[in-house]
Amino acid sequence: MRARVQEIVFDCAGPAVLVRFWAALLGGTPVDRSPDWSYVDPPGFVRLAFQRVPEGKAAKNRVHLDVEVADPVAAAEEVLPLGARRSGAPVTDEQGTFQVMVDPEGNEFCFVTG
Repeated sequence: MRARVQEIVFDCAGPAVLVRFWAALLGGTPVDRSPDWSYVDPPGFVRLAFQRVPEGKAAKNRVHLDVEVADPVAAAEEVLPLGARRSGAPVTDEQGTFQVMVDPEGNEFCFVTG
């Protein structure tokens, strides 16, 4: 069997808020299918969907997105007004630089250099 990822779904408290954050970050038009389900189709990427759940986020994500940017430090500055926040300082190693970030509901993601 060969399968294909159709979408990545985030559990959250506020789908309409998160879809707008990720649409601003990655591009695409946010769609609110219902108060409990929103999605965005970022150009060149799989659909990101956001579904309302009653429980809050309790621990670090087991999966996160690495978002490639030219400058992780500058990218971090640009998303702070959208509700993101930094998690620690930028890290540079032999593979490049990355900055761990947190979206408005606490989901971790990283800005990385290519």
